[in-house]
Amino acid sequence: MSQPTSQTSTLGYFRWAFIVTVLGLILGGVLGWQSEGTIGGMLTVFFICAVLAVLEISLSFDNAIVNANKLKDMTPVWQQRFLTWGILIAVFGMRIVFPLLIVVIAAGIGPIDAVILAAARPDEYARIMNEAHLPIAAFGGTFLMMVGLSYFFKQEKDVHWIEVIESRMARFASIKGVEIAFVLLLIMLFSRLLPEAEASTFVHSAVYGLLTFLLVEVLGGLLDAQQKTMSAAAKGGLGAFIYLEVLDASFSFDGVIGAFALTQNLFVIAIGLGIGAMYVRSMTIMLVEKGTLAEYRYLEHGAFYAILILSVIMYVQTMVHIPEVITGLGGAGLIGLSLWSSIRYNRMERQREASSGMKHSHA
Repeated sequence: MSQPTSQTSTLGYFRWAFIVTVLGLILGGVLGWQSEGTIGGMLTVFFICAVLAVLEISLSFDNAIVNANKLKDMTPVWQQRFLTWGILIAVFGMRIVFPLLIVVIAAGIGPIDAVILAAARPDEYARIMNEAHLPIAAFGGTFLMMVGLSYFFKQEKDVHWIEVIESRMARFASIKGVEIAFVLLLIMLFSRLLPEAEASTFVHSAVYGLLTFLLVEVLGGLLDAQQKTMSAAAKGGLGAFIYLEVLDASFSFDGVIGAFALTQNLFVIAIGLGIGAMYVRSMTIMLVEKGTLAEYRYLEHGAFYAILILSVIMYVQTMVHIPEVITGLGGAGLIGLSLWSSIRYNRMERQREASSGMKHSHA
């Protein structure tokens, strides 16, 4: 990854995403023709792939911004590893292997049997996936909540978008483990709203989500500290890579489960979400290379607020279904607001500098 530059056009960053979109939609059309044998069936699958791609992109604006936030502190070598190997893990691991793994564990069958089940009995496959929604939502929601709160509960954080909330959170950051206590309290409150059998599953899965976040943080710190002792220039290496992979997995839970509302075909889901994941990669590269996060000071704030809202939505989804469109639009709306606030701030700063310059020239 090069230093921030504006040589590449915005469309240039999405070249590979466009290529994958065309190939993915063609493959989706072929799958539709093979499974239905009609033009109508082919167009239906084609349309579902397109909708799934849009769904994944809308749910992943915040993912791209958070990735860019972490990537800008990583060495070029590890940046490149994440954007090549990391994206392969994201597309194939989370969109194909993860749903299969859930069925393997939930149904107690082998991986090959899970693939056969997905291909031959998609309705049964979808039923198992939907039954696994509660523990997945609890785990993913807790991990994302810790990610969001850790951003705001920082003593050194001095740039605030929503001053009244963020300044208080920064002040309370001096209390060790305050975000952990907050999340544990929320877990207990939500568990009381669920039936007894489901409450136990929810608490266990949520605690595993919390432990995973803490483990990744500790492991990341140890690995990156070890690299720093080997080389003073090494910064943000394997530890940051693992953190980003677990983070991407948590973001993917919602999209993967939600996709089953549109189709029960695992392969169609993989194509649609895989297309969306390529746009996330392109957005991430663009944000890092163009230095967009530094240029728009509140953009990160919007992304982390979107993460917090997504985590709460995942908790609420253990009780009632919330359409993915609402989740996606909510996150995109917050990021749009933060972008608008950043542009307004930049404009006011330029006006202030211009008026200050005029005063000096008159003096």
